[in-house]
Amino acid sequence: MIKKIPVAALRPGMYIHDLNAGWLAHPFLFSSFKVTQQAEIDRIAGCGIHELYIDTGRGLDVADAPTREAVEAQLTEEMAAVLNHQPAQIRRVDVASELSRAQQIKRQAHNAVRSIMNDVRLGKAVEVAQAEAVVETITESVLRNDGALIGLMGIKNKDDYTFLHSVSVCALMVAFAQAQGCNEETVRIAGLGALLHDTGKMMVPDAVLNKPGRYTEEEFAIMKKHPEHGWQLLSQIPDIDEIALDIVLHHHERLDGTGYPHGLAGDQIATLTQMSSIVDVYDAITADRVYHQGVAAPEGLRKLWEWSSHHFSPDLVQSFIRMVGIYPVGSLVRLESGRLAVVMQQHDSHLLTPQVKVVFSTRSNAYLPPEDLDLALGQADRIVGHEDARKWRIDTGRFLQG
Repeated sequence: MIKKIPVAALRPGMYIHDLNAGWLAHPFLFSSFKVTQQAEIDRIAGCGIHELYIDTGRGLDVADAPTREAVEAQLTEEMAAVLNHQPAQIRRVDVASELSRAQQIKRQAHNAVRSIMNDVRLGKAVEVAQAEAVVETITESVLRNDGALIGLMGIKNKDDYTFLHSVSVCALMVAFAQAQGCNEETVRIAGLGALLHDTGKMMVPDAVLNKPGRYTEEEFAIMKKHPEHGWQLLSQIPDIDEIALDIVLHHHERLDGTGYPHGLAGDQIATLTQMSSIVDVYDAITADRVYHQGVAAPEGLRKLWEWSSHHFSPDLVQSFIRMVGIYPVGSLVRLESGRLAVVMQQHDSHLLTPQVKVVFSTRSNAYLPPEDLDLALGQADRIVGHEDARKWRIDTGRFLQG
């Protein structure tokens, strides 16, 4: 049985099933292992991990600890309650109308970021005007319909993760800042900081950056220098905004002071930088990489909500969940009928009942003729959970992109 416990309850002889932390939040070779000595527990606590999951079938138990299923059910219930306060959003066009333009913007932004990052590798100055042009096109798409580009950004080639992650974080940050009521100039600056937030990774040796496996402690320390590398590089550019620089330098800080590079806590971290941290972690944990399999988007949101008790502002995480919805565009959901469907568009006032495209039957284990369904109309079916598209070998991008 998998149970959730506080780190304070961890003892030698317990088997850790999941450290309950992002890839760059700890230096352990594996996220699952048996604890054999107190020193390991001290290292875990030193990484800022407050709660984790143990496997009672492979190690000692904690009798009164909640099961993983109970924890997930409570988190989902809490998230659903948050969505009852969803403010209206203004979308100029529907997802289908924006998808074609969003596909082109994704390609252009990817190429531009690749060019910017390659220049950094060659020791050239960052072309801020080029980066600002990318932010502008992304902002225009998000204003027309935030679900289209964000949904497409969930489809990444794991080998191109470094560049597409920057574009995705920018798109999410722009949408987040707009949803928070930021003015046009603030949205632009926040988007620029998000687009360039990982610039310092280009100064990390290839052997570390592209390593197809867990880092050693020495490699982990090298990787954790990338925010400072990025800030040092970009701060030399005349007239670059301090807010953007702060996002670059502090997007790995955490509210409880366990982040890096400066261990800032609470109000020491600017609000926009806190927002960039949420966006960065969400995109990172939901993306496939050569060394890490991402979680489904709804599971990623649930993890953010779980971690908001320590690492992130609960209010900001709530706002982020309201922005993307529990079932973001491009998610695969299971319907009560046993059919699987791709989420195609959110409803501003009914985020638990989006428009979906039914594509697969779990009962016959076969594809179905695609069928559009608006669950807000109560058409004799409802979402009962989300699914991992890889499990069913369903290419959700194919349906999302038409």
